[in-house]
Amino acid sequence: MSTQARTDHDVADGQQTVSVLLYSSNALTREAVRLAVGRRPAADVPVVAWTECATPDAVVAAADAGGLDLMVLDGESSPEGGMGLCKQLKDEISACPPVLVLIGRPQDAWLATWSRADHVVPHPLDPVVVAEGVAHVARTLKKD
Repeated sequence: MSTQARTDHDVADGQQTVSVLLYSSNALTREAVRLAVGRRPAADVPVVAWTECATPDAVVAAADAGGLDLMVLDGESSPEGGMGLCKQLKDEISACPPVLVLIGRPQDAWLATWSRADHVVPHPLDPVVVAEGVAHVARTLKKD
């Protein structure tokens, strides 16, 4: 797989899924989020199908392509952080999916508000808090 984008859609046919884009320039952060959330972040939340992106361009391309239910963006990514990317996506995509931003510290939550993030989780990443955050955002999705 490319280091720019990796998709994991190995869920059983017919099983309801939540499509999550995960952006971080750090492979260890992406792995920590995937492991924390697992295949199902909570009993009442469908199975998660991941699309991983390591670059801002890959995130924009995936968001433009559509089909995402929510996005997890790492605010500590480099060269472009998840908060700036969140702001860009919210401004440019009319039906932008909800966004959870991973912030550097709890005190940065005010800046995530500027980015129009729907939810935040601070570093260091606590697996329980990450899973709860993804589940919280997934629960807000419209049921069609």
